[in-house]
Amino acid sequence: MINDVTKQATARMMKSIEALKQDFAKIRSGRAHPSLLDHVQVPYYGNDVPLSQVASVNVADARMLVVTPWEKTMVPVIEKAILTSNLGLNPATSGAVIRVPLPALTEERRRDMLKVVRAEAETTRVSVRNIRRDANTEVKHLLKEKKISQDEERRAEEDTQKLTDKHIAEIDKLLAEKEKELMEV
Repeated sequence: MINDVTKQATARMMKSIEALKQDFAKIRSGRAHPSLLDHVQVPYYGNDVPLSQVASVNVADARMLVVTPWEKTMVPVIEKAILTSNLGLNPATSGAVIRVPLPALTEERRRDMLKVVRAEAETTRVSVRNIRRDANTEVKHLLKEKKISQDEERRAEEDTQKLTDKHIAEIDKLLAEKEKELMEV
């Protein structure tokens, strides 16, 4: 029973960290990365679909993305979607290919990005702590129903705390890496 609670808490904490990694990937650091355009939605036959479903996104060099639509008629639609995506990007069309140059980040913009990254990390820490709370509540419930002893409850809470500490350390490591990446010129 306690193992089930621990396994469930571990799985949920790992999902939180994976979500943080995905959020960090979306935050640009001045280097081109195809995931920057992952959340761009493009109108396609009456539905909004992710850009990756109507075009391929490749990295041309450190500051340039190349978007190649699968249908030539989608070029202006994709260009408009990238322009209106609030990413601060200005795509340039050349034939059937859309080039998206990434402007260099200013010092002020880097500071703003750091605030966003730190807020994302703190949100994930809170999520991990909430998972710990849920696991401890479940263990207390098992004790109340007399399915486990007090010693087992104490050990389970200690294990959950160790698990929480491990995952928060992982979050701090990811945050430090992203901060370093953002401050590189």
